[in-house]
Amino acid sequence: MPQVVRSRNGALHGPSPVPPLPHRFRSLADRESVEVLHRAARVLVASLPALTDRLVEALYAQEPAYRAAIDSDRAEVWQEVHHSLRHNVGSLIQPREFRESAHRTSRWIGEIRAEQGVPLDAVLHAFRMGGAMVWQDLVDETARRDPDDIRLLVHVAADVWNFVDEHCGVVADAYRQAERRLSWRRENRQRLMVAALLDGTARIADLAEAAEMLGLPEQGRYAVLAVAVGPRGPGPGAAGGAGIDRRGSGPAAAGVARHGPGPAARTPVVLPAAHPGATALWHPGPDAEFAILPLTGPPGELSELAAALDVPAGTRAGIGSSVEGLAALGDARRLAETALRACPASGGTVLLDEHLPDALVVSSPALAGALADRVLGPLDRLDPADRDVIVETLTAWLDADGSAQRAGARLYCHRNTVLNRLRRFEQLTGRCLTRPRDAVEVSLALAARRLLGT
Repeated sequence: MPQVVRSRNGALHGPSPVPPLPHRFRSLADRESVEVLHRAARVLVASLPALTDRLVEALYAQEPAYRAAIDSDRAEVWQEVHHSLRHNVGSLIQPREFRESAHRTSRWIGEIRAEQGVPLDAVLHAFRMGGAMVWQDLVDETARRDPDDIRLLVHVAADVWNFVDEHCGVVADAYRQAERRLSWRRENRQRLMVAALLDGTARIADLAEAAEMLGLPEQGRYAVLAVAVGPRGPGPGAAGGAGIDRRGSGPAAAGVARHGPGPAARTPVVLPAAHPGATALWHPGPDAEFAILPLTGPPGELSELAAALDVPAGTRAGIGSSVEGLAALGDARRLAETALRACPASGGTVLLDEHLPDALVVSSPALAGALADRVLGPLDRLDPADRDVIVETLTAWLDADGSAQRAGARLYCHRNTVLNRLRRFEQLTGRCLTRPRDAVEVSLALAARRLLGT
C-alpha cells in the first residue's frame, strides 16, 4: 500500500502508486470507507473546473506529446479533460450509473488521440497523471475534513487504482483498434494511388499528393519492372502469377510493399540492395507484379539493374524504358509488360531498350504470326527434324552476325555445312539472306516463332 499523503508534485510522476491487482482480489472497503470516499469525491465534482485547470497545466509541463495539442487548441483539450474527469469521478460515487459513459469517454479519447498521432505511452501517462491527481485530492479533502478518516480511505485505494488501470486498458484497446483502422485506410489509399499511377488513370491534380504520400519526386525519372512466374499467356498482360521477394526495397516501400499476398507468392526476385533502383514500390496485378523503380543514376542505370537482377529459373522479368514524371507511369507499366512478353518462356530478364525488335513482334502478335507463316511456312513441309536443323542453323548464323565460321563453332559443324544449310533455306523460301530486307524479315519471323510459338 502506498503512502496515503504525498506532495501534489510527487503524485504526478512515476508509475501508478498502487499496481493493478489480480481479479480474485476482494476489496477491503467497507461501508464506512466507501462513505468517506463518496464525501471526498462529491467535493471534487464541485471543484472540477479547478481540477481540470491543474491537470491541463500538468500535462503541458510534463507530457511533451500533449504540448502541441494544447498550444493549438487549449479549449478543446480542456473540454476533453473535464469530460473525462466528470465521468470518472462520478463513477467513484455512482459506479453503475457512470461506468458505461466513463468507458465511452475513455474509448473516444483513445480513438481521437490515435487519429492525432499522439503516442499511446503519452495517452496512458496522461490518464495516470489524472488518476494520481484525483487520488491526491481525495486524500487532501479527507485530511482537511477529518484526518482520522484517512485510515478508512486507505481501504479504497486499491479500488481507485484498479479503476484507473481499467480505464488505461480501455484507452489502449481503443487506441490500437483506431490505429489498425487508420493503418488499413492509409495502406489502402496508397495501394489505390499506386494502382492509378500504373494504370495511367491518376488525375494530374492528384500527382502532388501522390508524390508526398509515396515519398517520390513528382518530376523524377522512373521505370517499371514486371515479374511473372510460369509460361506467357495469350495477349497483352497475360503473364502468369508472380511471387516477389522485396528485400532491399528501401524505406519508400514500407507503406506499400505488401498490398496482399499477390497472385501466387512462389519464386522470389531479389532487387540488388546497393542499386538505386532497389528503392521500389511493389504492386500486385492480376497477371504479374510490378515495381516502380525511381531512377537517379546515369543512362546505363537500367542495364546495370537488369544485369544484377536475381531471377530464378522459370521466372520472367521485363524492364520497360525510362519515363519522365509520375504522370507517365502508365506508359512505363505498358512498356514493362511488353518487355515481359518478350521474355523467353524458360525465364530470364529482358530490358526493353535492348530487345526492341522482339518487342515489335510481341506488340502485334497477329501481324508477327502472319510474317512468320509467310517467311518460314515453306519449311513446315519438311520433316520436323530436318526443319529444326535449318532453323537452328539460321538462328546461329544471325546471332553470329552473319559469320558462318562462328556459327559452325556454335553448332559443332564445318562452316561449309552452315553455308549449305543456308543455301537450302534460300531455295525453299525464295529469300536471299544477303538482301537486307529479307534478312530483317527472316530475323523477325524467327523471333515470332520463338516468342509466340506460331
